[in-house]
Formats: sequence, C-alpha cells, structure tokens
Amino acid sequence: MSSLSGRQMTHGFGVILTVIWLAMTSAHAEPPATVHHDLRVQLDPATRHLQVEDAIELHAQGMVRVHLGVASRIRSAQLDGRALSFHTGEDGFVADLDLSSPARPHRLALEYEATLADLIETDHRGTLGALPAMASPTGSYLPAGSGWYATISDLPFTYQLRLDLPAGQRGLVPGRMTSESDDASGYSARFEFAHPIDGIDLMAGPFEVSERMKTLGERQVRLRTWFHPQIAQLSSGYLDSVDGYIRYYDGRIGAYPFSEFSVVSSPLPTGFGMPGLTYLGIDVLRLPFIRTTSLGHEVLHNWWGNGGYADYASGNWAEGLTTFMADYAYKEQESAAAAREMRLEWLRDFAAVPAGQDQPLRAFTARTHGTSQIVGYHKAAFVFFMLRDTIGAQAFDTGLRSFWQQHRFTTASWLDLRRSFEAVSGRDLGAFFEQWLNRAGAPQLSIEQASVDGHALALTLSQSAPPYALDVPLAITTDAGVETRVVAIDQAHTRAALTFASTPRQVALDPDLRLFRKLAPQEIPPILRNVMVNPATRLEIASSDPAFTQTARTLAQRLLDHPARTDASDTPSSPLLIIAEDARVAALLASHALPTIPAEVNGKGSARVWCSRLTSGQTLVVITAHDTASLAALERALPHYGRQSWLVFDGSKAIERGIWRGSPQVIELSGQTPEERR
Repeated sequence: MSSLSGRQMTHGFGVILTVIWLAMTSAHAEPPATVHHDLRVQLDPATRHLQVEDAIELHAQGMVRVHLGVASRIRSAQLDGRALSFHTGEDGFVADLDLSSPARPHRLALEYEATLADLIETDHRGTLGALPAMASPTGSYLPAGSGWYATISDLPFTYQLRLDLPAGQRGLVPGRMTSESDDASGYSARFEFAHPIDGIDLMAGPFEVSERMKTLGERQVRLRTWFHPQIAQLSSGYLDSVDGYIRYYDGRIGAYPFSEFSVVSSPLPTGFGMPGLTYLGIDVLRLPFIRTTSLGHEVLHNWWGNGGYADYASGNWAEGLTTFMADYAYKEQESAAAAREMRLEWLRDFAAVPAGQDQPLRAFTARTHGTSQIVGYHKAAFVFFMLRDTIGAQAFDTGLRSFWQQHRFTTASWLDLRRSFEAVSGRDLGAFFEQWLNRAGAPQLSIEQASVDGHALALTLSQSAPPYALDVPLAITTDAGVETRVVAIDQAHTRAALTFASTPRQVALDPDLRLFRKLAPQEIPPILRNVMVNPATRLEIASSDPAFTQTARTLAQRLLDHPARTDASDTPSSPLLIIAEDARVAALLASHALPTIPAEVNGKGSARVWCSRLTSGQTLVVITAHDTASLAALERALPHYGRQSWLVFDGSKAIERGIWRGSPQVIELSGQTPEERR
C-alpha cells in the first residue's frame, strides 16, 4: 500500500485553473506573498457536476498569469471588480496581469463549473499516477493536484471552504470543521485551514460517520471514521487505534498539530495521508493487520509531511522518518528478531534494484514505483536507524522533538534535520549525511582475510570503492562465548588486530544487519522483487489456450514495474519470468535445464509461484496454474508479495508462502591456543 501526503500529489487532470507567479519586479525586499481562498463547492456525484465559487485574496506584486484549463466552463472571472480577458494558451486560456502597482491586496473572484471524470478502476499502482478529479455516488475523489481549484504557483495558501452535497452523501477536506448539517435537503459542511498548505483534497461518498471527542492536555481532538456502509462495523476498532497512535506520538514528538483526525474509506485501492486524515481503500481497511501497521504510519504523517513539510528541492525525508518511527518501530516493539527481519527485507529489496535504476536519497521526492519506495522509504528509514546507533537513542529522540518545535508548519530540509541532531549530540554529522544522501548505491563489505594467533585475531576488511566511513560490527565466537566488536573503516582495505580472553573460533560480518549495505550473494535468497523491478526481465508463456496466454500477459503487466521483454534472442543474462499451465511446466523446465519444481509448492493449491537462480546468477520466477481462472485470481494479490521466494494460492488467497534462507558472511578460524602451542 502506498502512503502519500497531499503535498506529494502533483496530478494534472480535470479542471485546471492555475494562477502562476512569474516575477517580482520590485528591487527592494517585499513582504512575503500570501494567498487565501474562500470557496463554495457544490458537487453532485450522480451527474458528476462540479460548481465552484472562489474568492481569492492575493497579497503579491509582479506579473501574474491566470490560467484556465479547457476542461471547465468559466462563468465569471474578475480581478479587483474588473472582468478578466482571456486568450488561448498552450493548454487552455490565460490572462496576464500586471500587479506591479503599489502593494495592496488584490481580489480574484472566480465562478466555474465542470463535469468530472467517472470513477476509474485501477490497481494500487494506478493510484500512484496522475488521478483525475472523479465523481460517483459510490465515492468521489478530487485530488489536490488535479486542478479542481485555483492555485498560485509555488505559493502555499490558507482557505475556508463550504461543501454542499445531495442527501445521502457526506464529504470533507483537510482542516477544522466549523459547522455541519445533514438532513433531507442535503449535506453541508464548512472547513478552515489556517496554516499554509499547498493542496486541497476533497472526498465524498455515502459515508456513515462515527465520532469521538478526545482530550489531549487542554486540547480537544475530534476523531472520526467516514466509512462506507459495508465496513461501518469496523469504526469502533479504528477509533480506538487512532486514539492510541495520536496519544503516543503526541507524547514522543510534540503536540498533535490538528483539531481532528479522520479515517475515510475509498472505493479505490488508495493509501493516502493528508493533514488530519487518511484515505484508505475499503478492501485495505478490511485487512486485519492495517490497524497495527499502516494506520499508525498515516497518523504519524501528521507530524512528518503534513505538519512539517519536506523541502522537495533537497529531498523528501518525511517518508523515511515516518517509516522508521512507525512501521519499523512497531517491529522493534514486537521483538528484536522481528526488527532484524524487517531490516533484512529492506536489504533484500535493495539488492533487487538493477544497476542504473538506483538514485541518491536526496533525489527522492515521492513514490512512483517499487524502486523509488525501496530508496525513499526503506533506505531512508535505515539511515535514521544508523543515525540513532551513531548518536544514541536519547540524543536521537531529543533531536526529533527539537526539530518538530522549530519546523512545525514550515518547510524543512535534510540539512535542518542534520543541524537538530548535531545540536543535541555535539557531533559533526556532515560526513554521515553526505555519504548517505548524496551517493547512490551502498557499500559492499567482506572479510578479506582473518587469522588467529593464540587469543589474537588479525583480519582485513574490504569494501567497494569509493569507500564509506563505517563502523562495522563483527560477531566473534570464542571459546568463552560470542563477543561483538566494532571496527571503524574508511578505506577500501582496513587491517585490524583484536585481542580476546580466549581463542577466537569464528568471525561473522554484521550478522545483526545494522549497516545499510549491498548483501553478499550468499546472504540474498531470490525473491519476486528481483524480477518485478528489473527492466530487463524476460517473459515466457507456455500455453496452448489463447485465454490463458492473454491472462498471463495481463498478470505480467500488473506484476512488473516495466514492460516485459519477449524477444527470443535475448540472452539468459537477465531475469526470467515463466508463466505456464500445470500440464506444461515440468517439460518446459526440463527443456531449458532449469531447476525442478520445489517440494514446498509441488502439487499444492490452484496456483504456485517460486523463485530460483539461473546459471547466470539472475532470478528465475515461475508461475503455474491449473487453468485460466486460477491464473486470473492472482492478478490483484500477487504484486503484494514481492518479498517472498515461494507461494501457494487457493484462488486469490495465499495459503502458504516463504523465503529461501540466506547465509551470513562467516569465516571459520583456525589457530592454536597458547597451551596447544606448548
């Protein structure tokens, strides 16, 4: 499931009505430009008709271009009481205005209407793209970036908004609800957002609303669920969970920044976070683990991303910090083993990123596909994990609270984070942030040599070039037990001498996985993700049934981030995805001298999926099913299992799954004790 804040959605469809700030003509410093909207929005989901009246107060000087997209009908447009004259632009109509006269507030009055798109059918990946403003009686969603309201380029704004809907519909936007009425004549609610924001998402549907008022110190917070009738029974549990998350993060970081939090159900497979609310798919909300995992992630976004804004020009830190303090933190609370397993998952995912597809962490802005999530969420979360190891948990938590107090409702950068952690730890963290933010990839580490002389261990650690500055944990098994030592390295080859109270017998490199690094081959079992993210993945389909073949192509399209290659001349040096009928798979594997069907899946379920290695070292994924219907049942479920090595399905349900085991980097040591030498 994706997790995007409203500030990250830069879609470009629907009603496009944009005011673009072009230049500031005054030579001396001007007061900062400000924008305030007073909107009345009328939406009829049955006809998909949208009508908007928007009174905009603009404090700015310079040249302003009013842009109106062709997908709307403008009924009235005035600036300071005078009609605006439009001419045809590249993608609509524009009017250039000169506001270089002495500074004074300007008022832009707009009335327009549009017929919105119908609700589209899409999978979870489709919701990461450019969604239009959509309306339907089953649910309406007007994304912040779809252009359904006027914007002033790059300028955050405040707003008041009145929303009117027909009877049987309810809706909301981010902000404090100041009034609400719901009767036979229809639904009406007013909202205000007093802090600068750069987007308004609007949601409506046949919601049943449940509410609780909770006290946090001297503050009252309204908790709500806006659920479709078929999941209304889940409301009480979700309200309990939201209450717990808000109280936890309020105490750990600082005061919850909004007056309410809502969980809103969506007919789309969404997982979006906006200020004071989260918009989650109906089927997502039904999943029993969402309340203990993804829900906390969305609540935390009200501090990181929607309460303190990421400076996208220098990289989005908010997703990584939220992943670390939510998804990963819950695993730490579960057990040390569960936390290590999540770190291993992140490193396995990163190992699946093909050469050339990685990017520096500073370049990440928003998730658009699997690789961007691996970097922007998981690598970033791992960086925060290593930072906590570096400066200590107490300094880390103090730095977070200080960062929040300084940057609440302001835009902050990675540099601002670094300064907060440096101030509380008293350490120069420049080199740490430089190597992890500005470099793509990760170091590859190995024990090049190790020897024992009595109780002394001499070893050489090597790393890929250019080298990182790292504190490498080593687990040394001696006759007296296991000791952990840390060796600092900053060169391609580093020699170290360690002395123990008894004879060392074995040394393991970072067995607890506390460093973000490129895993060695023996540490990486093949997983589905290896073929999913690689643009070189080849597809081979084995079937005589045209319907099965077409279903296989559709499944491959849903599973892979890139179009599959089907050129028979391709060499076997790239990953291979085979989709075959049960009756054909054994002969096909034998004809290509490929590994046979594993015992874990053989003969089980209606469909089976497994990974193995080609002779080139690349990943082979085989999907086999009884028939076309059994294969089609995998289309929605299988893309969510990228971290698995094998699965057995009964219809669309994964009834068995697992990951092949990897082996840590271990060197067995030989040497004599002083007594043995005598």
